[in-house]
Amino acid sequence: MAAPLVTNVWPRAAASILVAAPDARQIIDAVYKQDNSRDSYWRARLDVYDKKGVARSKKFSLRKLGTLGNSKTLARFTDPAEVRGVGLLTYNQTGVGDRQWLYTPAIQRTRRIAPQERGRKFLGTDFTNEDMAERVLDDYTYKLLGEGEVIEGRKCYKIEARPVAADRSQYSYVYMWVPVDVPYTVLAEMYDKAGQRVRVLKASQLEKISGIWVAKQVEVSTPADGTRSVMVIEEIKFNSGLKEDMFTQQALEKADVF
Repeated sequence: MAAPLVTNVWPRAAASILVAAPDARQIIDAVYKQDNSRDSYWRARLDVYDKKGVARSKKFSLRKLGTLGNSKTLARFTDPAEVRGVGLLTYNQTGVGDRQWLYTPAIQRTRRIAPQERGRKFLGTDFTNEDMAERVLDDYTYKLLGEGEVIEGRKCYKIEARPVAADRSQYSYVYMWVPVDVPYTVLAEMYDKAGQRVRVLKASQLEKISGIWVAKQVEVSTPADGTRSVMVIEEIKFNSGLKEDMFTQQALEKADVF
């Protein structure tokens, strides 16, 4: 599937001071709301490492229209030549399972990605089809497990997210770490139905661009395979005026539009 807007209450009772515990849903809500852009565009490099540490690089662009967790996105690969033009169109909407379409220019075919395929790796990376979509806020329940763990030098809240229904995610639950001072998920561990940790996400190089927190580098690893994929954002723009007609199946099939 990015400091919390938590209001602390400090009532005094005799000589003690009581502090209201932060609410997990409120913390995650702040993560979503801090990105208040209407649309965004970014270019990125994706370095895919096999279990021997050998890397293959891919480049792609991504356009997004709408708010985080309630949006349309179109990812388009530009390099290398064998994946150039491949596109993934995703609709993220509250109360509706992710809808995704994959376009392959070599065979000029658009295919709807079935729900049972959400756990498949996307184009040989450690990102699955589901990971390429945004998690819808209301598709999960949230529980605060702790606060005080330090990740990358930042004190963090640890939150457990569980899908409200089994058809909402391939994962049984997700642990997320959100810094107290920055509303962004910097670490996430995803667990399957058997309780096995199947994927780990690490976000780093946090930077505020146009008033919005962004991780310039995101790494997703698959512990069982010993592989990892590192995404480095090379350019990002917010609110450039993207239009609805750029997020249709017709637009998806324009493989030369990046």
